[in-house]
Amino acid sequence: MSQALFDRTSMTAEEMAGFIENIIESSTEHSIIAEDLRGEIILWNEGARHNYGYSAEEMVGKAQSSILHTPEDVERDKPAQIRDAALRTGKWEGLVTRVRKNGERFTAQVVVTPRFDANGKPIGFLQISKNVSGEVKLNADLKKAEDKFRSLLESAPDAIVIVDQTGKIVLVNSQLERLFGYSREEILSQAVERLLPVRFRGAHLGHRKRYSADPRVRPMGAGLTLYGLRRDGTEFPVEISLSPIDTEDGVLTTAAIRDVTERKRFEQTLQEKNVELENALMAKDRFLATMSHELRTPLNAIIGFNGTLLMKLAGPLTADQESQLRTIRDSARHLLSLINDLLDLAKIESGKVVLQFEPLICQALLEDVAAPLRPLAESKGLSFEVVLPQEAVTLATDRRALSQILINLTNNAIKFTERGFVRLELKSPDEKVEICVTDSGIGIRDDDQEKLFRAFEQIQSGSRRFEGTGLGLHLSQKLASLLGGKIVCTSKFGSGSRFSLVI
Repeated sequence: MSQALFDRTSMTAEEMAGFIENIIESSTEHSIIAEDLRGEIILWNEGARHNYGYSAEEMVGKAQSSILHTPEDVERDKPAQIRDAALRTGKWEGLVTRVRKNGERFTAQVVVTPRFDANGKPIGFLQISKNVSGEVKLNADLKKAEDKFRSLLESAPDAIVIVDQTGKIVLVNSQLERLFGYSREEILSQAVERLLPVRFRGAHLGHRKRYSADPRVRPMGAGLTLYGLRRDGTEFPVEISLSPIDTEDGVLTTAAIRDVTERKRFEQTLQEKNVELENALMAKDRFLATMSHELRTPLNAIIGFNGTLLMKLAGPLTADQESQLRTIRDSARHLLSLINDLLDLAKIESGKVVLQFEPLICQALLEDVAAPLRPLAESKGLSFEVVLPQEAVTLATDRRALSQILINLTNNAIKFTERGFVRLELKSPDEKVEICVTDSGIGIRDDDQEKLFRAFEQIQSGSRRFEGTGLGLHLSQKLASLLGGKIVCTSKFGSGSRFSLVI
């Protein structure tokens, strides 16, 4: 430079020394301390007072090693080591922990240089330092954040690759190495298209440019069929989520890559099983149609002709013949009941039952149900009661399904009651409809009550076994569910039972 910061020729040596002393004294950011060879302080500027809290009067003539250094450094003789290193190399520079007057510690960036006389003989040291605690903490925090980021990156369950705006890979995790078979050294700085099959690379360049123009979070499973390419040349299906990251170097793109080979294989297997299931359901429907016609039609014919014979329209019967015909009739009816129950259950479970909800007067429905069952109860010497409220109870429901439930429950009550009563009762509490079938029959043991609504489960009373399919209550509960209700049983063994249908 042709011009200096000041004109030394216009200053005397004394003025120059005063000028420099003024600069040293006025510096508050940097602590400037001069000491002799023994370590005694001979200069203490305003910056030193600001950083350490001591005035010049307190420090000049003192040995700083015993005051400004930590006891640990003094014990290790670190001050002498710093001075020796400065004498050997002409300068020592490093971070040192300092102690303020109030005992607080801080980190200082320290430069120590030796001072020489006119003959080149060392006469002391000049120490310039700056409080860098904030910078050290910031660097430590940044290092901690970086370590945490890398730890999260490595612990991620998916393969992670971070790409810059040019499409170059700048960071990967270990999962990506394992998934694609590349080492970090091989893949870093490579174009991200290297991880794609060749046939997709051209189109991907356009996708990447469009994403860079409008970066946004794109979750996995975004409806795209994507594939990855391993180092050994094998392809595999993947799902990818994208997220932009703003940095000083521009927007980076983070891609989380998940291998979905097993899921695709499972989906394919599931699809094949669904086709098999659909075929099985079609076969089941055809079977039900066949059962409905091919089995029930001849059974009805058998029952009909059997009835004709029992009515003796074809001629008189002996006692043995009549007994055998009644056995045939009862067996045929039992078989028809079993077939009907099986068909009804199959229709319910396959969703083939179509219900027609319409407003019904419950009192009229219960009377219709009770009419054909009353003679059966009275033939056993049972009292058959129907208890109905005077005010009409209207329910929007399917008449056929509700009738079937009540017939099953009432028929069971009559079947399992040898003496006493069977009661059919209608209630309407809290905007609900409750229909109870109560009997004074044999009752049900506590252990058996949980089996009541299972398919093909029949409850025995002692050594006696009652005729039935074991499907009646199971079907009734299924129908009740379709009507939006539930059947609940309360019973005491030997004292009767109550089955309540609440809708």
